[in-house]
Amino acid sequence: MRSHVARFGGQKRLHAGSLIVSLFGDLVVPRGGRIWLGSLIRLLEPLGLNDRLVRTAVFRLVRDDWLHAETCGRRSDYLLTTAGQRRCREAARQLYAARAPAWDRRWRLLLVVGQLTQKDRDALRRALFWRGFGALGGDFFVHPGADLSAAFDGLLSEGMGHLLGSLVPLLAADVSLTGTASNADLVARAWELRELGRAYADFVGVYTPLLAELRGDAKATVNEEDAFLMRLLLIHDYRRLLLRDPQLPEVLLPTGWAGQTARVLSKELYRRLLEASERHLDHVLSTADGHCPARQAAFRDRFAEDDPLLPMAP
Repeated sequence: MRSHVARFGGQKRLHAGSLIVSLFGDLVVPRGGRIWLGSLIRLLEPLGLNDRLVRTAVFRLVRDDWLHAETCGRRSDYLLTTAGQRRCREAARQLYAARAPAWDRRWRLLLVVGQLTQKDRDALRRALFWRGFGALGGDFFVHPGADLSAAFDGLLSEGMGHLLGSLVPLLAADVSLTGTASNADLVARAWELRELGRAYADFVGVYTPLLAELRGDAKATVNEEDAFLMRLLLIHDYRRLLLRDPQLPEVLLPTGWAGQTARVLSKELYRRLLEASERHLDHVLSTADGHCPARQAAFRDRFAEDDPLLPMAP
């Protein structure tokens, strides 16, 4: 585990802002959603992020409407903005999902009608891509399970309300029922999954030995700080993959899809790190008034053990 932490800290380019967002979503939100800047610096220092780098990253997250500050005397707490909370909730629904999504065998389509500027087309394409939609040409976007109302709300909240009148939501039946095409053909046209599949396989290759290390000696005591760092990196790496994942139902995925293995691996490793990592937070995490908020009961079931694909811990 320590060698993995050292490799992360030794990277030439550390994306500190993205790591801080991962930390907020998994570790700060369950403890009230606020953290003193000095505590944040202390938590991230072992990963090679110095005071200046963390402060710069936090400043950029404030500028980009992820975080905002609340002063308490001479200190400041940082909290997610309303937009930041919404983004973290959207990510959490995928990140801690109990199982792969089922499919009702209907496709959700968004048809672009009318004339859009190239700038608006590019912005719309990016926004829908981050919501998992695939593109069929320039005027059709498709997904097997997206909530179209939520997609429209998301576009509105991101300042694209002026484009909603150019989008027509549609539902289409399982194309395999028409006899003219197959669902596999549609998936291949709408999404490029090979690179994502390789990225999932790399993730599995990195974290499987770490899980084996923890499984190998059930009586071994995990260092609390090591557990915290490994849990943070696990969630951070997994979240970055999910941001690129359209979250297709299993029946539409290629045979041997490594994303399934990555999901099961993440769940078990997370559970094994949870208790020790929370003890580290009890010692280090604090708000500007010196208080350490407890983990709220509502977040106790994250990565619940009711997934039938999740092996029982030996």
